[in-house]
Amino acid sequence: MEPLSSAPFHEFSGVQFVFTDMDETLTYRGRLAAQTYNALERLQSAGIRVIPVTAAPAGWCDQMARMWPVDGVIAENGGIFMRREANGHGVERSWWVHAESVTAMQSQLSSIARGIEAAIPEARIADDQAFRLASLAWQRTGTSLDDRIVAALKAAGADATVNNLWVLGWLGGYDKLSMSLRVLAGSFGTTPEAATRVVAYSGDSTNDAPMFGFFRHTVGVSTVVDYLPGLPVAPRWITRGPGGAGFVEFAEAILRVRL
Repeated sequence: MEPLSSAPFHEFSGVQFVFTDMDETLTYRGRLAAQTYNALERLQSAGIRVIPVTAAPAGWCDQMARMWPVDGVIAENGGIFMRREANGHGVERSWWVHAESVTAMQSQLSSIARGIEAAIPEARIADDQAFRLASLAWQRTGTSLDDRIVAALKAAGADATVNNLWVLGWLGGYDKLSMSLRVLAGSFGTTPEAATRVVAYSGDSTNDAPMFGFFRHTVGVSTVVDYLPGLPVAPRWITRGPGGAGFVEFAEAILRVRL
């Protein structure tokens, strides 16, 4: 992992897509700064397709897909891809699971949540759970409680991970990377082999590990150092600034060869 400031001038000249985590990568302490939003718009205006890939709930991501300068949003750690319709007002949803299986999947998640509530009463469900359609989330504590929730999720047959805000559970065997590759192939005609060269990814925490491990052009904002013990592969580059300030550095490194 090297400072992004030391990257060669043409390092990102082949980048056609920017995929990025949202919480504490685009935001910082929960806030999206104007200059970060502007960086998204500048990337898109330069012809680069921008797609946030986040564990955030579908309710938040629906608004992002409709109104932000992005080409779609992968929500709930890969459970749903949302893309603005051609008329600019509606949103298309593509689920990881077959559409006819959504109701059964949601029912199973509800059953798992009730089981964890009974087994671990001190676990606090995330205050955004009402806006989730394909996942479960509990408030992260940074203690052994997080590990107990992860273990309970896995024992119930769910997938589980931890990021900087939540302990997450879902069904389907996917992650950020598998849904990203599906979206790239299905919506943009980009093969996995090509994606390693034309996609750049920025993130900050544990659930970004599959992305850091697959793509060549990977950047961690500065706070990724807090999660390095849990990352089997570190990002190739690291920014000076945290959160959105780091993302702006990342955007500048990509845009400078296009000015």
